[in-house]
Amino acid sequence: MTTERNSRAISGTECRVTSVDGEKKDRGISGENRAEESVVLPAETEEKKRRMIRRLLTWYHENRRILPWRDDPTPYHVWLSEIMLQQTRVEAVKEYYARFLSALPDISSLAAAPEDQVMKLWEGLGYYSRARNLQKAAKVVCSEYQGRMPETASALRKLPGIGAYTAAAIASIACGEPEPALDGNLMRVFARVTRYEEEISQRAARETAEEFYRGLFTAAGKIRQETARISAGDGTVSGQSSNLYGTLNQALMDLGATVCLPNGAPVCGACPWSACCMAHLQLPGRETDLPKMPVKKPRKIQQYTVFLLQDADRIALRRRPPKGLLAGLFGFPMAEGHLTDREALEYVRGLGFSPIRIEDAGAARHIFTHVEWDMVGYAVRVDELAKIRYDSNGGEDDIILAGTDEIRGRYPIPSAFRHYREWILNRTGGWQ
Repeated sequence: MTTERNSRAISGTECRVTSVDGEKKDRGISGENRAEESVVLPAETEEKKRRMIRRLLTWYHENRRILPWRDDPTPYHVWLSEIMLQQTRVEAVKEYYARFLSALPDISSLAAAPEDQVMKLWEGLGYYSRARNLQKAAKVVCSEYQGRMPETASALRKLPGIGAYTAAAIASIACGEPEPALDGNLMRVFARVTRYEEEISQRAARETAEEFYRGLFTAAGKIRQETARISAGDGTVSGQSSNLYGTLNQALMDLGATVCLPNGAPVCGACPWSACCMAHLQLPGRETDLPKMPVKKPRKIQQYTVFLLQDADRIALRRRPPKGLLAGLFGFPMAEGHLTDREALEYVRGLGFSPIRIEDAGAARHIFTHVEWDMVGYAVRVDELAKIRYDSNGGEDDIILAGTDEIRGRYPIPSAFRHYREWILNRTGGWQ
């Protein structure tokens, strides 16, 4: 499909549907021939958009996900949830969201919290720069906006860590601004509904998708009273029945997350837009051909040896460098490569410790976006940890000595070390 055809498919001048006869003819023929068999019908574009809105909101009222951050969609709640949900499953976020809000219930408490507390609350969610930027932005809001979040997407984008999607989500869901929140869900729905066949990661794809959704938002605004009745139903949609644009964004998010699925076949029989979805009508059984994704480069594999150094009651931790992967967080001492037992003991002596005995702590893998860590580990009982100079605040490259309670409750240790953290904490009997 050419870019010109994609533009026509959403511009409102016409819509393409495959006739019954054409559908019978095009089975087994190429996509190019199938396009020629399509029948171009004049479209009452605004009415089509209104039908799409009605069907979407009716579906959402009956099928919406019940999520804790939708109960009270303040700017802070929406912001926190959207940052946590980046690269993280919804079910995993629920517990973190509740714990974070319990400890830091508002923007001012987040701004004033020690960084290590914020990192500890984030422990296990990954992508820790998200948490740092969250706190940086909270400090800006307190110093420049008197503790009140900006209410427009353009102003929100000026805050650290808030990009176009997050700004649109906050502005629409919390403040009612008519801003489409173009995440992966909305881009996938757009590509299939319009049969957009260009690579979805390109700027042109985002611009075309934004045009498509802004057209829908405009059409929804023209029938606001009707959509309010559809959305309200029993009187409420996620606590914000009057917020048309926030409801539309959440409906589209749920459509992509639960019906127009990213991995596996979409549930087209349950889709409110199946009757107007070009991928479903023209590519039956091949809906997953869209969106067209860029070819992923293979991850670089890096090998490390992890050391669990322990005396009678303490464990050695090391703060990671301020830049790079897991910057500024705590982990266990590591060496590049997979070391043998003998090499591992030499490495421990090189740190200034006197090893008493060594034990295999198993292998583990952790996948980052572009890198994969392939790790082996050793638990090493050492003598007199206290003789080693250390910084109790965990300055860069300094060894700190921590009890198990501190590892559980004080020091943020990322999920890359989960296997070894659990190994040392769950060890029965300890060192004898």
